[in-house]
Amino acid sequence: MKILLIEDEPKLVSIIQRDLTAEGHEISVALDGTTGLEMAMKMDFQLIILDIMLPGINGIEVCRRLRQANQNAAILMLTALGTTENVVVGLDSGADDYMVKPFSLAELNAAIG
Repeated sequence: MKILLIEDEPKLVSIIQRDLTAEGHEISVALDGTTGLEMAMKMDFQLIILDIMLPGINGIEVCRRLRQANQNAAILMLTALGTTENVVVGLDSGADDYMVKPFSLAELNAAIG
């Protein structure tokens, strides 16, 4: 699966990228919301793993803009913001799923399917 990971924590990017690559996925990375949005608009991804708290454009706005542009890649929010309100806002912005940090790699792989 072709996946775009939009995450600003380099250590977490490295862990996720290594795991998902080992699972046979093709991973592209953006370290900020602006770059991630540009990449998502220009390239064809099947899944976007998206943090909310990002430099540049936050993940909620990235998600909204992608959905307004009729980008239909699945979007998985992966964030430390775990209140019910945060989850509702994330899903209402157009995300297909929402996972709270910390998480296990097994849980992430199960969510990806």
